[in-house]
Amino acid sequence: MPLGTLYLIPVPLADEAAAKSFTPYLVDTINNIKEYIVENEKTARKFLKEAGLKTPQSELTIHDYSKHNRDSTADFFKGLQAGNDVGLMSEAGCPGIADPGAEIVEKAHRMGIKVVPLVGPSSILLALMASGFNGQSFTFHGYLPIDKIERSKKIRQLEGMAEQNNQTQIFIETPFRNNPLLEEILKTAHPKTRLCIACDLTSATEFVQTKTIAEWQKKVPELHKRPTIFLLFHR
Repeated sequence: MPLGTLYLIPVPLADEAAAKSFTPYLVDTINNIKEYIVENEKTARKFLKEAGLKTPQSELTIHDYSKHNRDSTADFFKGLQAGNDVGLMSEAGCPGIADPGAEIVEKAHRMGIKVVPLVGPSSILLALMASGFNGQSFTFHGYLPIDKIERSKKIRQLEGMAEQNNQTQIFIETPFRNNPLLEEILKTAHPKTRLCIACDLTSATEFVQTKTIAEWQKKVPELHKRPTIFLLFHR
């Protein structure tokens, strides 16, 4: 029996930006799928409804891979092994990018299951596109250390990598810790180092600006609880 296909379905980054994420192919695909592996069931069901799902949601099979359910994923693959197509969704953005869904994708490859990524928003790439920094060479570091000393040390390290390699350094923080991270960047980095702050991407309050550290120090934005991507570059 042929195996099913695992479709990687991007989810909108902001509530009011759903229509920006839809393509005809995505709409056709979700209407041919009745089984999903999702990081957040509530977000996933809302997205499917807004995207034009015609199948009654009561007929869907939805597997939750939130942090409490990642130790037992064997059931997630039974449909795929039976030849059914399955959709994988992150809570927001692209599954597998800064997202635990990468483990699902990795296991699918090991099982010989075809993986198909669909077009959709990635906050990391949108931020890089809008930064004006080097898009030929860049590194995404995820979260920086919480400890202040270690975090400051890491910021200096990233700054050095940016200068030495002519490479964009990208990182994120839990939204409620954005302000302390920004404060540390402005205290630690060289005044001429450039910092791009990309906040609330695709939403009505979207904010993307690139300035030197010295320029940011004159007027510090409020980032508390706002999804933000930070990018460092030095040239």
